[in-house]
Amino acid sequence: MDAWSKRHQRKTEVRVRASAPNSMYSYCQVPGCGKPARAGTSDGLDRRYCRSHADHLQRHGSVFKPSYTAIVLNPYRRASLAWLEKNRDNFWVDDAFKRVKGLYMNAGRHEEAFRLRGMKPPERAQVHWARLRRAEVDPYLVVAVWLAIEMVVKEDRQPVSTSEFKRVQAAKIVHRMASGTHRSWEQEVPDTKSGQTKTRVTEMHVYPRSRGRILRHIGKDLELAVELLVDHHLDDVHAFKKQRDEHGSFSDRPYPEGIVSRKRRQVMLP
Repeated sequence: MDAWSKRHQRKTEVRVRASAPNSMYSYCQVPGCGKPARAGTSDGLDRRYCRSHADHLQRHGSVFKPSYTAIVLNPYRRASLAWLEKNRDNFWVDDAFKRVKGLYMNAGRHEEAFRLRGMKPPERAQVHWARLRRAEVDPYLVVAVWLAIEMVVKEDRQPVSTSEFKRVQAAKIVHRMASGTHRSWEQEVPDTKSGQTKTRVTEMHVYPRSRGRILRHIGKDLELAVELLVDHHLDDVHAFKKQRDEHGSFSDRPYPEGIVSRKRRQVMLP
């Protein structure tokens, strides 16, 4: 049996199993949720959670806690970036910078957002780092994201301290830095009123989906790149953030005025 036949047979078996409810899994494991787990319905094989909580876990890294908002995160990202700027000569800062730069350089070729369908999560994560490289996103901005997430979780009164939650929260921000693919082209179309032709500009904007295992892979790569800086200087960054707060240095922007993670490029096709 060739590889295609084996894959097709496996998909058929999984589809049959998923469509057969199992009465052993009649309850979602989230306290207070009265819905059955997906394995107890004809909607999947998840033995732990219902559809809504499984989707929440995929998007946010937790079955009950939502993602941190920009209002919460931006002061931490701004403080982290300011600390990194002041300590560029620090050995561990330079180490984190080079590790993120290494993710860029070792990511392989760049792919447009509309060509990602069908790729496996590890491949899409690699393409994501290549997209950041193509967009010339400063690695310091990426390092600052992980430091910000570490500090937010540390100060959260009801934190989710799992590695998965922190990885997903950081990856969602870094994933947005690569933005999407933007294309536009001119078309000659008939004008029904005048009987002549006119030029119409058509635009295409495609954004990769920010959910699923790709976020876990991106977050793990970022955690490994910045973990030594966190071990040696997270307390220093946190103290720097508190000092800024005492002087009223709050900010609703993640970067100083005039700095953007990526300039939007809209290519005009012939």
